[in-house]
Amino acid sequence: MNRFFIEKINPADKFILLNDPAQLHHLRDVLRARPGQRIAVFDGSGNEYMAQVLEFGTSGASLEIKEKRPPNALDIEITVACAIPKKVKMDDIIDKLTQLGVACIIPLQTERVIVKLDKQKKLQRFQRWEKIALSAVKQSQRSKFVLIKPVSEFKDVILNTDDFDLKLIPTLGAERSALKEVFNHSAKPVKKVMLLIGPEGDFTPQEIALAKEAGFLPVSLGKQVLRVDTAAIAAVSFIKLNAEN
Repeated sequence: MNRFFIEKINPADKFILLNDPAQLHHLRDVLRARPGQRIAVFDGSGNEYMAQVLEFGTSGASLEIKEKRPPNALDIEITVACAIPKKVKMDDIIDKLTQLGVACIIPLQTERVIVKLDKQKKLQRFQRWEKIALSAVKQSQRSKFVLIKPVSEFKDVILNTDDFDLKLIPTLGAERSALKEVFNHSAKPVKKVMLLIGPEGDFTPQEIALAKEAGFLPVSLGKQVLRVDTAAIAAVSFIKLNAEN
């Protein structure tokens, strides 16, 4: 069933309006929906509704809520701070990690990140990544919208991670443990995970030292050297599969 996003929906409301131009065009002109057709509508808080199209007007499509569906509970909440790779791979990372169900994605600026963005480009990329994430949320049948944060500096990210149960930094250097070993032998139940993904060339020794001071555990993702996008997808997939078993 086709799903549409409305940022804020009051659970007490029986009637809602879909007025986003792109989504309205898709519903009316691409799908050729007519009054009486049912669609799924979700907001950014994990709520999903079955709604019926009432009419198309100058201000948008009027919908009547027919049923509220309970939000899907996450087995584990994963935040990924990922170094911005070269070219447009960050677009793919946002897309894939959203499909995998991560709660938050932070584009990360590290010492070895080659891509340098000025203030205007950061805003443009952020707006594009939000659109990519929204599309992936719809496609993957997620109810809760993934949080995309603005491009952040490495130090700023690692110093704000006190509320995570497990903090991981995959790296090619330093003493490190296998991801499986660290995850399965945690001293407490793991509900919130913070994962740092480094750039081409890995984190610097200074960054790894800072992360360790903040409680991050260096881990290995295997014998192969992975690209940034592959490392992010592989690590999240492993964590998700282990959490659901």
